Amino acid sequence: MEPLYLELYRSGELERRVEVLEARLASCDICPRGCHVNRLKNEWGFCHSGYLPVVSAICDYHGEEPVISGSRGTGAIFFGNCNMRCVYCQNYQISQSPQHEISKEMDFHTLAQQMIYLQDDLGCHNISFISPSHFVPQLVRAIWEAVPMGLRVPIIYNTNAYDSLESLKMLDGIVDIYLPDLRYASDIWAAKLSHTVDYVVRARQAILEMYRQVGDELILDSSGLARRGLIVRHLVLPDGLANSRESLTWLVHKISPRVTVSIMSQYHPSYLAREMPELQRKISLSEYSSVLGIVDELGLENGWVQEMDAAESYLPHFESEGHPLFCSESDELAQGRR
Repeated sequence: MEPLYLELYRSGELERRVEVLEARLASCDICPRGCHVNRLKNEWGFCHSGYLPVVSAICDYHGEEPVISGSRGTGAIFFGNCNMRCVYCQNYQISQSPQHEISKEMDFHTLAQQMIYLQDDLGCHNISFISPSHFVPQLVRAIWEAVPMGLRVPIIYNTNAYDSLESLKMLDGIVDIYLPDLRYASDIWAAKLSHTVDYVVRARQAILEMYRQVGDELILDSSGLARRGLIVRHLVLPDGLANSRESLTWLVHKISPRVTVSIMSQYHPSYLAREMPELQRKISLSEYSSVLGIVDELGLENGWVQEMDAAESYLPHFESEGHPLFCSESDELAQGRR
């Protein structure tokens, strides 16, 4: 099953999309923030990012869902300077550090070469762009440059779902697998915990667009690896702050009970959460069991649930050791197929 972006490249459509997307950087509306700064001239808006992509880490990563990680890992490209500001972010060193911006900018040719390195030298099953919402033009240009170098593996868009609908439409046929979060069902909590006042409508619109592009069926190859589809992640928060019932009910009613979900127990009081009474503790077994009961009640049958020890086993650490940048991760995330 050939990735669709190869045909877009051959037809010239991929190059056209690069041009259209980059033109939007002159008055940036790439993500829902709509800062309208000129990133072509390296002006900064909310995401503290100019024209070149900020690449925080590149590695063969084995901590994703089994159909993504497989036996050789996903080729993870972690972008810096997230377009959200989650107070409990486990990757805050790369997503919110004010010293992080310029030091790790990467030119497109080098990024394309690293994609080929992940594919050919490390044998990764796919390429995952992680926290990509504010770097859509940059990742499309990198793919366009990597195709003539031999890029041929599926592309994964691993996102917080705070995405621009217009930007996602430009990814139709480029992204093979969408891996969005569905974090909140309340903009009050989205604003308090992630500085995002319109998360619910934006994330739901984004997931519906992803569904339109790739459907609700996760297509696997003969080795059990994902080739195309949608996996929706839902992180359970303490005291029901994620309002899991409302989010999962929306998912079933507006998309399908067949959609693949990944229910995550890995919440850990990281970063600023340690100072917030609502977030100072991990989730309890009863809280998690309640969410799993909702999953069963709604008839969601496809996907994975994390084991309760994920909060301890999944704590990423980001370092730099020469070039390329690398990420050192904890043990593979424990998940079970439903």
